[in-house]
Amino acid sequence: GWIKRGPIGLIGHTKSDAAETIRHLVEDATEQDGAALRTAPEPDPSAVIDFLSARGVPVVEWADWEVLDAHEIALGTAVGRERIKVVPREEMTAIARPRREGPIGADPGSRTTPTVD
Repeated sequence: GWIKRGPIGLIGHTKSDAAETIRHLVEDATEQDGAALRTAPEPDPSAVIDFLSARGVPVVEWADWEVLDAHEIALGTAVGRERIKVVPREEMTAIARPRREGPIGADPGSRTTPTVD
């Protein structure tokens, strides 16, 4: 659901947006020539990462997401909550990808870690 509105709310708040987005994707794919969804032209999953990286799109892989997940849980634990969600995309990317370049155009020296008040 975040593809429509960004990282807001809880899963229940964006679930209908996710369902609508998938429905539109399936409709778009099948309206081309009436055929069902096609197999990807490049079946290797790393091809998507290579494609995006070649265009300067910062990619967050599963291991990167796990770093962000652990960070959010640690923020929450410090104040007796399950987690505290990091919302700004630039911060999420900087936290998730500390071992690689940060967001495009970002000064790596200017990265900040969210604080808990």
